[in-house]
Amino acid sequence: MATAPEEPTLTVDELAARAGVTVRTVRFYSTRGLLPPPVIGPRRVGHYGHGHLSRLALIEELQRQGMTLAAIERYLEQLPEDLSAHDLAIHRALVASWAPDVVEEMTGAELERRAGRPLTGEDLDRLAAMGVLLDGPEGGWASPGKVHRVDPGLLRLGVELLDVPIAHETILRARTVLLEHTRSAAAELTRLFRDEVWSPYREREADPEHVAAMKSLSAHMQPLVMQALVTAFQRSLTAELRAAFQAP
Repeated sequence: MATAPEEPTLTVDELAARAGVTVRTVRFYSTRGLLPPPVIGPRRVGHYGHGHLSRLALIEELQRQGMTLAAIERYLEQLPEDLSAHDLAIHRALVASWAPDVVEEMTGAELERRAGRPLTGEDLDRLAAMGVLLDGPEGGWASPGKVHRVDPGLLRLGVELLDVPIAHETILRARTVLLEHTRSAAAELTRLFRDEVWSPYREREADPEHVAAMKSLSAHMQPLVMQALVTAFQRSLTAELRAAFQAP
């Protein structure tokens, strides 16, 4: 049975803190119609939910890709209105997948502010196991002046997984499985692209039209492949889970 959507509980200050932006930025996006209005609660205080957080993260990612606000507006207008926070997170992951790797440095206080919760040493161990934290606990996670190297694209997902009752060792094994299979798929797809697409174009590389077409194709390949992989994996996982847990 589907669960009811979570009620918006974040104030504008909390939303901005979780997203790593200013309150002024949140309000600016709202006035441009990029963010839906908050739910007005007692004392006329606006409250935001995970959907706002995911949409804000998507907007920020699109801006990092160099898109103008007008282009972002057109992009968001094409998305279905009933997209969940989970669906928006997938869109953001697809956008970020062809961006250069980004690592942010955060103090423990900043990391907790972005996570929206206190983080124990065990929490930090789990985030490191998931690849969210790229440093180690040398000298102690909570040592004074400790600065963490963080993958901001994985931070929100990692924090949400902290409340899932999965053992630390299971997370490590799951990460190993995903890395092994995704690397294998990437290698096979790269080989296919090289042999079936790149090689024929190289034979005609003196033709300017073919060179331009090749560059255009290369620019579009990664996001298209990422979207195909995410879709295929979602469907395969759904089928496997149904088969594994269906009633006898």
